[in-house]
Amino acid sequence: MTKGGKLVGGAMAIAFYPGSFDPMTNGHLDVLLQALQVAEKLVVGIGIHPGKKPMFTFEERADLIRSSLAEAVPSRSAELEVVSFDNLVVDAARAHGATLLIRGLRDGTDLDYEMQMAGMNRQMAPDIQTVFLPAGVASRPITATLVRQIAAMGGDVGAFVPAPVLTAMKNKLNR
Repeated sequence: MTKGGKLVGGAMAIAFYPGSFDPMTNGHLDVLLQALQVAEKLVVGIGIHPGKKPMFTFEERADLIRSSLAEAVPSRSAELEVVSFDNLVVDAARAHGATLLIRGLRDGTDLDYEMQMAGMNRQMAPDIQTVFLPAGVASRPITATLVRQIAAMGGDVGAFVPAPVLTAMKNKLNR
């Protein structure tokens, strides 16, 4: 149980927020900011899948996450670490000392899927608690896949991504 970002008993609460973040969206940023309210440190884990070709490299995604947080809440930037992982989420979380696993929810479909994942993760790692954070109303319809598709077709994604991501997407797509 946490109280003010600390586990009862004085230990620091570390949360692990996994995803592809390709690209980082306003929905991701919303969940990230909420996660910083329940943990003193947040480790964002960028999942690396060898079979997928992402729009942004790991390094680019990590930089965009850091710069988006720095722009939104400069005072909390030191509490963020960005890492890559290619194993089970619970193993990656444990490797970084996390006791909380952050998952964002947009709707009931997300809840159904995430409840299954939380159950499986709890069986594998009972020491790691899944925390569901609801997306804000404005970010509920946003998915990274739709953002990539809209941008690739020349659409304006400025309402869906933080400013540093918008700039990076424009630069990447205008090459």
